[in-house]
Amino acid sequence: MKLKKQLALLLATVFLVGILAACGTSGKEEKNTTGNGDKKVLVMGTSADYPPFEYVETSKSDEIKGFDIDIAKAIGKKLGYEVQVKDIDFNSLVPALENKSIDFVISGMTPTEKREQSVDFSDIYYTAKNMIITTQDSKIKSVDDLKGKTVGVQLASIQETLATDLNKANDLGMKVEKRNRIPEVVQEMSTGRFDAIIMEDTVAKGYLKDNKDLVGYLVDSGEEEAGSAIAFQKGSKLTDQFNAELKKMKENGEMEKLIVKWFGGSETE
Repeated sequence: MKLKKQLALLLATVFLVGILAACGTSGKEEKNTTGNGDKKVLVMGTSADYPPFEYVETSKSDEIKGFDIDIAKAIGKKLGYEVQVKDIDFNSLVPALENKSIDFVISGMTPTEKREQSVDFSDIYYTAKNMIITTQDSKIKSVDDLKGKTVGVQLASIQETLATDLNKANDLGMKVEKRNRIPEVVQEMSTGRFDAIIMEDTVAKGYLKDNKDLVGYLVDSGEEEAGSAIAFQKGSKLTDQFNAELKKMKENGEMEKLIVKWFGGSETE
């Protein structure tokens, strides 16, 4: 009799432990795997060398800020996500999406046919022009003046493609040099290794403002300028969700406020 009571008690204990364990597992599954409680997290990739889109003001902090960052965090908040930002070289952003180490990319990236083979893009959220940057004492003022020159661009950027296309279309015979980061490209020109560089005009304006030895001229490529979009993993549900929020931001004036904040000469702090 005593043995039967002990066995019954043991079975009851095992059953109770099983129930508690099941409840514990259920609770964990409701939380995300990042250890931040019930908050959902999205990992965003960007190349933080592209002011005012994304950059670090190293004299003040190591925080990545900018136009793109504000857009990403605003949409993330509306969708109930915390956005964690990872700084990645621009040419490694699409591969990072492909291997699923990040959830989306916002980095002033232009949708191209080649990129669209690997990732999905949101609607265009901003359109800018391209600019030739050179030194004040240079005789370069237009695309034609780039003939036989060494021109710097950011690796894997739309400007790399533009420089290559301009080279072929105009038989310029120029040498196109690529670097990972925009500051590297500007430094190479400042030291005389490049005759000129091609970059987006909104980014160029910052360098022209800070360096009076530089001058810029808009590039007339004869084509409609492509804009910037957010990149996602192929088939991601986030694409439609972000598109819906981008549309709302454009309609309610929120996007225009951010454009004025970062490009309209207002304070960005």
